[in-house]
Amino acid sequence: MRLWTLHPGYLDPQGLVALWREALLARAVLRGVTLGYRYHPQLERFREQSAARTAINAYLAAVFAEAESRGYRFDYRKVGPVRKRMRIIATKGQLDYEWRHLLRKLQKRSPALYRRWHGEPSVKAHPLFSIVKGPIAEWERLV
Repeated sequence: MRLWTLHPGYLDPQGLVALWREALLARAVLRGVTLGYRYHPQLERFREQSAARTAINAYLAAVFAEAESRGYRFDYRKVGPVRKRMRIIATKGQLDYEWRHLLRKLQKRSPALYRRWHGEPSVKAHPLFSIVKGPIAEWERLV
């Protein structure tokens, strides 16, 4: 499971569809309706929120918006209510790590997107996240 801190606009089609499915799985875990992935480290930052379900719904809403802008037909009814605007703190170290990780994936899977994004001077975060100085997150499993 990878719930990217990066803006979903950087993902290739396979990555965006995978993110949608993985975020829906994360939502199911946070709602307590599935037994798998209950202890996955990617969920820690959502569980730390006072409204974990609202946070994952907000995450999904932004993924949906990106998919819709590309003409994909994801089902918005699966997002769930987004009751308030919220932000989750993430670190620049985490964002940078994920950027390098994504570029490695794109180099193999989507060379045209790799060429487009390689050398990008400033990387945007997913709209749910506010980026602050700091290292890679403790929950991250380095690959």
